[in-house]
Amino acid sequence: MKRCLYCQEAIYLRVTWNNVVQLNSPSSLCELCEEKLEWIEGKRCVVCSRESPANCCYDCKRWSEFYNGKDPLIRNYSLFTYNDFMKELITTWKYRGDYVLGTIFQDVFKQQYKKNYSFIMKQAIVLPIPLSEERLLERCFNQAAMLGQFISNDVQIGLSRTLSEKQAKKSRFERITMKNPFKQTERLNKPVVLVDDIYTTGRTLRHAAQLLTENGCPEVYSLTLCRA
Repeated sequence: MKRCLYCQEAIYLRVTWNNVVQLNSPSSLCELCEEKLEWIEGKRCVVCSRESPANCCYDCKRWSEFYNGKDPLIRNYSLFTYNDFMKELITTWKYRGDYVLGTIFQDVFKQQYKKNYSFIMKQAIVLPIPLSEERLLERCFNQAAMLGQFISNDVQIGLSRTLSEKQAKKSRFERITMKNPFKQTERLNKPVVLVDDIYTTGRTLRHAAQLLTENGCPEVYSLTLCRA
């Protein structure tokens, strides 16, 4: 009997016409846990995926002004809202080392990549946001790299992290004003899709995007699991 990867309750297959016709892969979460995942639906900011009545939210307008109208991050697409359940799940996954939990998102992450970035898939380079060596030793894996491997068999390195401060405990002001924590290790002359688990202020992704565009990358997009 298959069990939920999060709560360990038994999963009972819900037989539907779609299951029979499409042969969908069985879920790794039980029905109760799956219902706690909150998809971002309805109108959203076209730049950062924040739920917004306007095409471009106030934060992204400020980012555009910050970069004199040339935001290095063209677009971020996020799948889920960073609600309480997702916080618990991600904490267990990346901070407590439960690597297998990440496989919950394998199919949906790949599907949304194909759906939202089909126009550049053939030429784009998938580039996960790197961890510092210190953080990688603590966690034993990079959750962004794991997500990247769900959507590409040729995940690039391209960047390394020079600063290891934890982002989760920083205030919004501290995040926005921090020094760029990345250095480029490889010149990339194709469009790039950055991959990370959470979009919070967008500072980390824009630091990476700025560095890439300054060094010859023509376009930078991002795909993230959650929008905080």
